[in-house]
Amino acid sequence: MKRIVLLRHGESQWNKENRFTGWTDVDLTEAGIAEAAAAGRLMLTEGLKFDRAFTSVLKRAVKTLDVALDNMNLDWIPVAKNWRLNEKHYGVLQGLNKRETAEKYGDAQVYQWRRSYDVAPAPLADDDPRNPRFDPRYRDVPQSMLPRTESLRDTVDRTLPYWNCEILPALARCADILVVAHGNSLRGIVKHIKGISDAEIATLNLPTATPWVFEFDDRLNYVKDYFLGDPAEIARRMQAVAAQGKSS
Repeated sequence: MKRIVLLRHGESQWNKENRFTGWTDVDLTEAGIAEAAAAGRLMLTEGLKFDRAFTSVLKRAVKTLDVALDNMNLDWIPVAKNWRLNEKHYGVLQGLNKRETAEKYGDAQVYQWRRSYDVAPAPLADDDPRNPRFDPRYRDVPQSMLPRTESLRDTVDRTLPYWNCEILPALARCADILVVAHGNSLRGIVKHIKGISDAEIATLNLPTATPWVFEFDDRLNYVKDYFLGDPAEIARRMQAVAAQGKSS
């Protein structure tokens, strides 16, 4: 048996403020750091011993990974960081309060921007300082590949090549792998693994810092999946994520 654990980052400052974050590089809150530490201790208690880890290049994911591994005494394992695991790019919505945006445009429109498979917010202008082409961490990425906005479909299209070419092949050489990323990049991976339809994926909400274990056989065929932690608490936190984009 082989396992990949998917872990959304801990609470970020803009999670706390209920803002669209996307590719904005926002740090963890103190609560988010505590969530990451608790996730690490839980995975240690459950007997997980990762051989390597993957994360995005955004600090809320990187720091979550660092804290979790520190609490597992696994700081030394190889870690790969890649922009393809970044959060969905929210275009001009980045930085806006989700509830205020819902009050202005309506719950249905915000739901489409947040959870639909193929609807993207309006893109950033080329000269917008938030445009990733101005960020040195992406200097080696072709300009044509850097998003100005994304739907979930777009996020899947950039994330799956990394999953198929880097993460899944690494599982052939490892027993356990940890992937720390973001709500939408992970939703795209889960959609692919479990064959979730375009319509059904809209209802999937990932709580912060909650380990989601996926088991594979030796031929890398998906077998089953399950969350670690209290089911009632996980359900409550999923509902809280779902409610973030509502006007009331």
